[in-house]
Amino acid sequence: MVHIEKELSPRETKMILDSVADGVFTVDEHFTVTYFNRAAHEITGVPVEEAIGKPCCEVFRAEICEGQCALKQTILTGTPVVNQAVFILRADGNRIPISISTAVLKDDQGHILGGVETFRDLSMVEALRKEVEKSYTFEDIISCSRKMHDLFAILPDVAMSDSTILIEGESGTGKELMAKAIHNLSGRRDSEMVTVNCGAIPDALLESELFGYKAGAFTDAKRDKPGRFAQADGGTIFLDEIGDVSPALQVRLLRVLQERKFEPLGGTETRSTNVRVLAATNRDLQTMVTDNKFREDLYYRIQVFKISLPPLRDRKEDIPILVEHFIHRLNLLRGKDVAGISSGAMAAFMSYNWPGNIRELQNAIEHAFILCRGGVIELGHLPPHFQESAGAREGLPPGLTLASIEARMIQDTLQRQNGNKAATARELGIDKTTLWRKMKRLGMT
Repeated sequence: MVHIEKELSPRETKMILDSVADGVFTVDEHFTVTYFNRAAHEITGVPVEEAIGKPCCEVFRAEICEGQCALKQTILTGTPVVNQAVFILRADGNRIPISISTAVLKDDQGHILGGVETFRDLSMVEALRKEVEKSYTFEDIISCSRKMHDLFAILPDVAMSDSTILIEGESGTGKELMAKAIHNLSGRRDSEMVTVNCGAIPDALLESELFGYKAGAFTDAKRDKPGRFAQADGGTIFLDEIGDVSPALQVRLLRVLQERKFEPLGGTETRSTNVRVLAATNRDLQTMVTDNKFREDLYYRIQVFKISLPPLRDRKEDIPILVEHFIHRLNLLRGKDVAGISSGAMAAFMSYNWPGNIRELQNAIEHAFILCRGGVIELGHLPPHFQESAGAREGLPPGLTLASIEARMIQDTLQRQNGNKAATARELGIDKTTLWRKMKRLGMT
């Protein structure tokens, strides 16, 4: 049986292109629009008859049209663009995210006739991102980790108790955000929350900062100054890095916690304070008590209820939504249009150990924003140590295929998770079913 290939007529070609969900338009060598399908009209809001014959930059109003036109670069270099994320301005003035792909149009002899661009509306994806972030946000704390959601469940009761709370966690895990959440959920929410970083103030000044001083208490004390405990009266005081407080000052703090009374530096009159105390530390206070570096009675006084924040390396499933959150916030602050992060950059994040936790992740995204000129953060935009840990320079031996790299990453993660596939999938930022398919394809058991 002989198969005869039928060449499509222009009408049939138009019917097919008008039936697809992606926008499609073509331009000639002068970048004048020669074809504009139905989806292109629906996404941009520009009628087909108005688009044909106009310069594409007047129809397809993207931020890259001015100096980094993807279609122009493709026609000049012959290199196609695939799924580049950009924003366009619709005819009704609304700004929407899309992904674009470009290619060169040539005749049968290989002469360039112009170019074609396809694009996809990402508005629904953006809306979904907002809904997902909303679902995983609790009082400005973003997490999908079960450990964190267990904390979220008890936090309203903890907040309303008015007890002293100790928040433990490594540097950068969000201890101050947790303290703000407790204050905002408490009965003191309408009063002030005063934050004091005990580790950032010299011990000689910390006492006067906390309790205030009377005029003449020391050389430069020209007039009375109320301290932070007086300022926080009726509200909450957050003592960050309380493990850095000297033994002498620990005695005064213990009295405030026990009696809710204090004297300003240089004063004799005792003052009362109605304040709720939240404390935080990145140190092991129990060990410091054993080593006689922290008072045992103060330790038990501040940890009426203890909250331990897990480090980011123990909740790597939070990395993708935190990355999206930081990208969205920096887009607003910097006026940029970064749409996301590449799989290579995300893999580097997922395999990293995060000694600096969420703060380090935020700094890495800010670093990438400085270098990223397109719509997606690539591995090369990240700080050098992320590239090195991902084997982007000399970490991987030559000759490895993409499949062998992927298999190695899965194997290493499985070993870290003691063979737990659900935990492995979370760390890699993929679905458990996707992990199973990858393992089957790679011949892994």
